[in-house]
Amino acid sequence: MRCEKIGDRYFFWCPGCDENHAPTASWTFNGDYEKPTFSPSILVRAPDPDNPGKYVRVCHSFVKDGQIQFLSDCTHKLAGQTVDLPEYE
Repeated sequence: MRCEKIGDRYFFWCPGCDENHAPTASWTFNGDYEKPTFSPSILVRAPDPDNPGKYVRVCHSFVKDGQIQFLSDCTHKLAGQTVDLPEYE
């Protein structure tokens, strides 16, 4: 399984951030837990506590057919790459 639903959120492991991302049930989900697709894109930003309005990390991606496509505005090493979603444990 590559994602799991808990409450109103779908959890999947992001290999770029090395942590869970959890779009809510308001995202469109194709119902396939092995090859999930979420829509629209998923944008995760970690605020910089010392600089309001700035971010220490950005992860922006599309999850399609069990792959995560990282957009170029990501601040991690997988920016611009597409990789398979890892198994969710």
